[in-house]
Amino acid sequence: MGRAIAPDEFVEALFPALRQAAAIARALEGRVANEPKRGESRAAKAALTIADTAAQEAILVPLYERFPEVCIEAEEETATARRFPAEGPARVVVDPIDGTLHSYLAGRGLYAVMVGLAVAGRYEAALLALPREGFFFEAVRGRGARRARAHETLRPVQARRGGSLVLISHELPEPVRGRLAARGYEPVSASGGAIAVAPLIPGAAGGVRMAAGTPSISVRGRIGAFIAREAGARLCSEDGREFPDDLETPARALLVAAEEADRKELLGALAG
Repeated sequence: MGRAIAPDEFVEALFPALRQAAAIARALEGRVANEPKRGESRAAKAALTIADTAAQEAILVPLYERFPEVCIEAEEETATARRFPAEGPARVVVDPIDGTLHSYLAGRGLYAVMVGLAVAGRYEAALLALPREGFFFEAVRGRGARRARAHETLRPVQARRGGSLVLISHELPEPVRGRLAARGYEPVSASGGAIAVAPLIPGAAGGVRMAAGTPSISVRGRIGAFIAREAGARLCSEDGREFPDDLETPARALLVAAEEADRKELLGALAG
């Protein structure tokens, strides 16, 4: 099956690629058209641009050069994606532009670039960028999370309440948005990856995400959750239980906050 992949080696090797992918997405923002994928029933799932494929290749090319033995779960079908084996010692999950339809093309809220290293059904390392806001995050299991702005050195980051902003999924029902506003929060739509790292973004108190079109938050949707957990954030699912640390246990929603009081308020708004 090949050699074991050291999580710290993975993030060190892929962080420059994350920066490159984010730069591509940002440079093409507002200049590309939607060319929907066939066979997808949901518009958000079908959304595709040349920015998605270019950003994905910026990640996969150096990934294959450094770790050709891993198997991958990539959002788009690109040339390099087909070079990886069907099985390997680790699985690398890639979402080159999370939130293509609403956040990237329509400009409604934050979008993200995400990469996760999974071993035995759990993330062991992850990287995430918010290109428009200029934030970059990485985390290794048991070693905490780090954050940087463009051209800055990565530094340790802890989940911290920075304000009343709450990032929410585009599909969140209007009554929930209203209840959040009534509790003193400022709801702002964002992609799932951005929502997950909300407590690490200045000005934000937390995030609320509901799975759309599926019964559970996806494997890709848990990349940011891993980073937030490593940064000390409080995560739970729709029933108030701790959000799963593995990739398979179902969870229809993800609520994340820096402080317990905010987590309870977000849960109350969701439950109504």
